[in-house]
Amino acid sequence: MRGHSSGGGEPSPRDDAIHLLARREYSRAELASRLAAKGHEAATIAECLDALAEQGLQSDDRFAENFLRSRILRGQGPLKVRVELERRGLDREVIQRTLVESEQAGQGDWFALAGEALRRRFTGPGESPRERARRERFLASRGFDFDQVRHALEHAWDEDSSSVP
Repeated sequence: MRGHSSGGGEPSPRDDAIHLLARREYSRAELASRLAAKGHEAATIAECLDALAEQGLQSDDRFAENFLRSRILRGQGPLKVRVELERRGLDREVIQRTLVESEQAGQGDWFALAGEALRRRFTGPGESPRERARRERFLASRGFDFDQVRHALEHAWDEDSSSVP
């Protein structure tokens, strides 16, 4: 059979992993879980994932960078991104390094991103305490911290007010 490395016609862990990685990046933990669900032995999964990492075909760093970039485009904050990456089995050091490198590259300006998300969702800061609380909850649910929420509420519409014709 084409694409199968074992003699019994069953795909090898590598075949299954390559098939998954062809569609999108996966963390090591996600791949291990999916390969185990397909019935592969834990020892052969670990061996396969080590080989894929050595060959540069699987990388938790690359997964974290791509994941972070996609979440920034969705307007999600650093708290939510961190939780999602931890849930996908990434090491805290990898997560922290990815967040720091993103900020240093100018991609993770969380204060600006919080303001942008707020502007897209709401036309203004809200007149009543209830409306302002609704905006706070919106940003908090997107994973922004207290300081980012406060900054966004105070400054989200600053630029817009000067550019209104």
